[in-house]
Parts: sequence; structure tokens; C-alpha cells
Amino acid sequence: MRVHILHQCIVYCMLALIFPILVILVIFPFIGGVFMVKQNTVAVVTTFDKYTRVARAGLNFKIPFVQKVQSRISVQNRSIELQFQAITQDQANVYFKAMLLFTVANDAEDTIKSVAFKFIDQESLFTALVKTVEAITRGFVATKKQSEILGLRNEIVNETKNNLDDTLSDWGYHLIDLQLNDITFDEVITTSMAQVVASQNLQRAAEFEAAASYVLVTKEAEAKGEATKIEAAAEAEASQRRGEGVRMFRREVAEGLAQATQVVSSSGANENILMFAMWTETIKDAVALGKGNVIFLDGSVDGMQDSLRKLMAFNQNAANQEQNKNQG
Repeated sequence: MRVHILHQCIVYCMLALIFPILVILVIFPFIGGVFMVKQNTVAVVTTFDKYTRVARAGLNFKIPFVQKVQSRISVQNRSIELQFQAITQDQANVYFKAMLLFTVANDAEDTIKSVAFKFIDQESLFTALVKTVEAITRGFVATKKQSEILGLRNEIVNETKNNLDDTLSDWGYHLIDLQLNDITFDEVITTSMAQVVASQNLQRAAEFEAAASYVLVTKEAEAKGEATKIEAAAEAEASQRRGEGVRMFRREVAEGLAQATQVVSSSGANENILMFAMWTETIKDAVALGKGNVIFLDGSVDGMQDSLRKLMAFNQNAANQEQNKNQG
């Protein structure tokens, strides 16, 4: 009885030791054959290091000890910051800071195979990207002068994009965007550029000031010219009116003298009396209103008669002109 019990104990102990080993041998291969792939990621499965298939997001299986997940590739956008230097045609150093945004072209099997096996690791990919961007940019900048670079930012980006996109396509990637965040030069060049800009601004300011002064002077000259024209026209009109007034005054004087002469003649008096009266009135006015001026008057009878004849002839001429004017 005791032997039988001892024999059962030995069997139970052996089973207790063997069962866990059996469980491990059965379950471990199953566990080792299951793997997960995250969203926006694909996995490359190889069999004895030879490409077998692409595993998509979710729960996947592989043969334990035979197959393995060679790499996991994200199909999300990735970015890399670049800093590099280029030399212009006139031997000026240009320093660039850029940001490169790219992604896997698609999740097709051929594309994933290209991405998985083109480079040993991601570091090698990034190194190749940086060197390619540097080479393209340096080749473009080497054909331009230092003074042109800042104005060619878009051209530099387009040139780099066009060439880089073809290269990335061969690697299984697609270029989304390339941004030049900063373009700088050596301090000496930066200082000289600032001086040039300052000089240009001063020159433009001087040109604007000269143009404004020219416009001001021109407008002032035009205003003075218009004022002169207005003054000349006003003076001409005033002169015309003064002339008309003088003519009217002389005509009235002549008509008055003629009428006075006719009255004197019709009364039978001597016409010389009228001339004598005018002569004496003139002397009186000259004495009263004169300021030291010397006036010589012909007081002889012949002189007075000659003046009277001239006045009468003037009056007759004025009357004839007035009559011709009315007839016209």
C-alpha cells in the first residue's frame, strides 16, 4: 500500500514538472507568431531575411522562428530641419535654414518595399535628404550674385522642389513642402547691404524732395503767371477805361468851349474875351494848385486865337467820329 502511494506521488510530481514545459512549448510559438501593427503604419515581414509581405494595421500573424518583422514604416508626414551653406557667383557665403516636409508616397507594396530596403536606417535616409537639398541649392546659388539671393527665395525653393521630388520618388517618398525659413550672410556683407539700403533710401528721399520742390516751384510760377495775366488784363482794361474817360473829358471840354464860343459870337461879343477868361482861369489854378512848377502861357491875342481854333477843330473831329460810329 505504501509503495503504491509512493509511486503515485512520484507520477504526480513528474506531471507537475512536465506540464508547464508542455504548456510553454505549445503556447510560446503561438504567442511569438502574433504581432500588432499601429494605425498609419505598415510592417514588412521577411522569411529568413527575404521579403515576404506587407502587414497592415491591426492584428497580424507570422511563423515563429522563421518569419520576422523586418521594419515598421510610418505613412504619416515627417519633417526634418536643415542648415547648410552655399557660395554665390561673386564668392559670398550664404547660410540657409530650411524645413523639409515629406511622407511615404503611398502604401502600395512596391512603394513600401522601396522604402524598406533603399536605406539601412532612417539616419541614412535623412543624411541623403540633407546632402541632396544642399547639392541642388548650392548649384543654383553658384549661378547668382550675392545681391540677387534675397529676391530669389521663391526661385530657390522651386528649383530645389522640382529636382528633389524626382529623387524622393525613386526612394518611395513624396515631397510635400520645402520652406526656407532664414537666409543670412557674413556680418561684413550684412553690414554693407544695410549701408547700401540706407544710401538708396536717402537717394530716394532726396529725389522725392527734389520732385516735390520742383512741383512747388512750378505751381508758384504758374500762379504768378496767372496773377500777372490777370493784372495785365485788369491794367489793360483800366487803361482803356482811363483812355475812354480822357476822351470823353476832352470831348466835353471841346463841346463846352464850342458852345461857349457860339454863344459869345451870337451875342456879338469878341471871341477873345472867352479866351482871355480861360487864360486868366488857368493862371489862377496854376497859382493855387501848383507846387513850384513853372508854366509858360502864351497870352498874346494870336496865341489865344490859335488855341481856340485848335479846340474847335478837335471838337469837329470828335463830332465826326461819333457820327460815323452811329452810322456804322
